[in-house]
Amino acid sequence: MPRRKVMAVAVAGGLAAALLTVPAASMASAESGPKPTIVLVHGGFADASNWNGVIPKLQEKGYPVIAPANPLRGLPTDVPYINSVLKSIDGPIVLVAHSYGGAVITNAAVGVDNVKALVYIAAMAPDKGETLAELFGKFPGSQIPDSVREVPFTNADGSTGVDLYLKADKLRAAFAHDLPVSQTRLMAATQRPFAASSYTDVSTGAAWHTIPSWALVARQDHAIPPALERFFYKRAKSKVYETDASHVPMISRPGLVTGIILDAAHAVD
Repeated sequence: MPRRKVMAVAVAGGLAAALLTVPAASMASAESGPKPTIVLVHGGFADASNWNGVIPKLQEKGYPVIAPANPLRGLPTDVPYINSVLKSIDGPIVLVAHSYGGAVITNAAVGVDNVKALVYIAAMAPDKGETLAELFGKFPGSQIPDSVREVPFTNADGSTGVDLYLKADKLRAAFAHDLPVSQTRLMAATQRPFAASSYTDVSTGAAWHTIPSWALVARQDHAIPPALERFFYKRAKSKVYETDASHVPMISRPGLVTGIILDAAHAVD
């Protein structure tokens, strides 16, 4: 039997190390063949800088990385945009998302044959025909509804929409309570608004039915209830990890998140 290489991924904050077991043959393939491109999709109230702790670690391992700007205008806009990014990439893709970005990649990866793995980091994974609003209704506990302020805006066609912002004094508790106060103040000041219509947009596809997936449950998540995350990932038959983190483990636990992405990448190399 080939030897198996065990990679220990340190979990910040005094947590025990998470062990990821990677077949030696897979590692050899990763060294000899082209590595998949890692595409990192952020969620609402955020931008691609949320992945800053993960990107250098992946690049150090030789992986090409793209972290596109998710428009956050709702699924009818965000899905085709991310789909166009995926179609611009040659070779295999490991597609990763956080939070609302999970709903986007679940739809955007449908029919894109070179997406070989999906990775959900405290992310949503709706099925075809579902809305995020109905899913949150089945699994209450999110602090987001009581933490947002609504700001109307006008679309180019004259129609009116509503943007959601996290209140500056609510962001840390609802979104990132395991980060330093100085960091969450910066996040509050630089947040990108999130179209309220995203909660009622209907998912038109579900790539996790045909693409293998990996997932991280954030047990201290106050934005997406951990029970909802477990529901998503059990249904998708994902390889599931859990950690005691807030809604932003890619910021508070970048080593662990990197390890999960590498586990997916090694599996498809």
